[in-house]
Order: sequence, then C-alpha cells, then structure tokens
Amino acid sequence: MPRLAAALRGLAAAAAALMTSPMPLMGMGGAPIAVPSSAAAGTAARPAPPSPAAHGARGAHGAHGAHDDPKAPREFVALRAVDPTIIQEIRYATPHDFMGVPVTGYREPMCILTRDAARALHRAQLSFLRRGYSLKVYDCYRPQRAVNHFVAWAKDLADQRMKAEFYPRVDKSTLFRDGYIAEKSGHSRGSTVDLTLVRLPAVPTRPYGPGEPLASCYGPKPLRFPDNSLDMGTGFDCFDTLAHTLDPRVRGWQAANRLLLKKGLERAGFVNYAAEWWHYTFTPETFPDTYFDFPVSRGSLTVD
Repeated sequence: MPRLAAALRGLAAAAAALMTSPMPLMGMGGAPIAVPSSAAAGTAARPAPPSPAAHGARGAHGAHGAHDDPKAPREFVALRAVDPTIIQEIRYATPHDFMGVPVTGYREPMCILTRDAARALHRAQLSFLRRGYSLKVYDCYRPQRAVNHFVAWAKDLADQRMKAEFYPRVDKSTLFRDGYIAEKSGHSRGSTVDLTLVRLPAVPTRPYGPGEPLASCYGPKPLRFPDNSLDMGTGFDCFDTLAHTLDPRVRGWQAANRLLLKKGLERAGFVNYAAEWWHYTFTPETFPDTYFDFPVSRGSLTVD
C-alpha cells in the first residue's frame, strides 16, 4: 500500500503541473515524462482537409465555427477528471500518426470517454499501479469528422509519407478491404480506448519531428520510434498482422506484456479487438448505436 500511495501521489502531482504548464505539452499523468509534441508543434507538408459535415445524434455541424459545434452529452467526461494518474499521449493531436498530420477534430490533446468507461479504466489503473505499471492512452473518444479525415486520406493513394513506419508491408490501396480504415469507428461511441502499459517510474519519450527518418512499427523495439511503453511486439497503430493480439509469431516478453494488458483490462470490463493489441471497448457501452461528432476539447463537455 505505501508503494501504491506513493505512485498515486507522484502521478497526480505531475498531472497537475502539466495542466498549468505554459509549454504545449501533451497531458501526461506520470513522472518524469517528456511527452510528444502537441498539434501546434507539427506542420506537415499538406494541411488537414476542412472538417466534413458531422454525423451523429447531435445534428449536422456546418462551417460556421466552433460555436456551432455539437456538445457532448452529460455522460461524457475528461478522463483526467476521473483518474489524473493515467498517462495521456494523444497521438492524433500530433503529426506522429499514420497520416503525418494532426487529425481533424482533435483541438486539444486530451482523453474524453463516457463516464462508465472512464471509471472502469480507473479501476484497471489501480490494479496496474499496485504492480508497478501505469496505463497510457493513445486515443479515446474520436469524433466522426476525424474518421472522415482518415477515409479521405486513405483514398489519396499519392500520400504515403508515413508508410515506412505505420504500414511498410501493406499496399495503401487495400486499407479499406483489409479493415484498417472504415467509415465508422467504435471510438466515436465513446467507450473505446487505444492504450498500453508503462513501467514506473516512466522514462521520457522524445517528441517526433515531422520529416525525420522513419522506422518500421514491427521491427525490434530498439529500432522503432522510441516509446516508453512495454514492448508489445509492434508500435501503436501498426497496420500489420503482427499487431493481432494473439498472433503466434509474437512470443516471450512481448506476448506476456500483451496478456498482462489484456487480462487486467478484461477484469475491469473491457473487451479486446483481436486485430489490434491496443484496442479495447468497455461493455456494456453507454451509447452502443450512436456515433458522435463533437470535437475533442474541454469546451465540448458539460460542466456540472
């Protein structure tokens, strides 16, 4: 218990410091953690397309500015308000993703989830902290406009700037057929999260520099882009069959790490998507049939 209490105090203090920092840092809950650059730090060769029309329960979003954006139902919360100790590295708010640009709709690098999913993640985090680990989230709620951005990128076969890291063995023309890109995502319902485990105390993770040389997501961990997570056999968002949670080619510590994450999350009520070791959905979902499009920002949330 003293070990758990100390870990909680240290992570919560680091989270509070990051929230008041003037630097454009990603919100992280651990210490000492140097996080990837925020969306403001990355200017890729091509700007992101304008936000498409919204789809979801709150009606269409036009091109009139943020005041016309749909708001999140009261069932949605900021994960940090439920558990400030969970590390956050929201990749789609940065240019370090499979497109190479910040994704439409990610206005702030923060994790938003339904309250039920956030509370379940908190329960899982307490269990992992007792064992000397912390959860780290890469993506949580994802607006439909972000999914539309993915679809538009996938149709542009000429844009392959991030291929060498995220899909080196996959032909971009097959992304829809193979299920890597789809027109709807469970993330837009608010109970799905992409995440990993970090051993405490967390070591720094350096920022990604747009245009830097890329390394394949399935190579040996020392050769991949550095990540302070446990070695799961591939990096996050690796478009490759090696990312399948129980792929038999993944053995030893890599397989053990995947099972550690899987069993801990399953005990908290999450279900894994078998094609992605990092992808989990809390069940029963608060909104099992609704796809939302409010932006990822504090302003989208209802403050009681």
